[in-house]
Amino acid sequence: MADAKTKVTLVGTVLAKQGVEFIYEGEAAGCETCKVKKACNNLQIGRRYRIVSVRTTHHECAVHLNGTTAVEVMEAPITVLINADMAIINSRIKLELSCNRSDCRSYPLCHPDGAVEGEKYIVSDVLGNASDICEKGRALKLVDIRPV
Repeated sequence: MADAKTKVTLVGTVLAKQGVEFIYEGEAAGCETCKVKKACNNLQIGRRYRIVSVRTTHHECAVHLNGTTAVEVMEAPITVLINADMAIINSRIKLELSCNRSDCRSYPLCHPDGAVEGEKYIVSDVLGNASDICEKGRALKLVDIRPV
């Protein structure tokens, strides 16, 4: 599989460290009049990103303490439980978050932050079998997925 492409964006200087992961939540209040808001708000809402390098460019910011710093990010893999028959490395899947049993211990792995229901992903790694038995009786595998 080809390496994921990086994208340059701005993040709060306090968070600008290699390896930090975050979920982009969209433009913040206070960005309306900023002259570099397009550089901060060039990611897809709801996606998980990992900072792969930090640049020296710095901007003052009304939202972030100590301003913003330019970073290179890539979409980070998401660890999720899926049906075992879909857990094949390099296969494309459409993510279905059909279980709504929020009291289940596995719920956070069935509905991980940064995963978008209905989006297409590639299974990048199969990590193993689910440690718990699904209350719906489904055979599940723990996998890493990346957006297509």
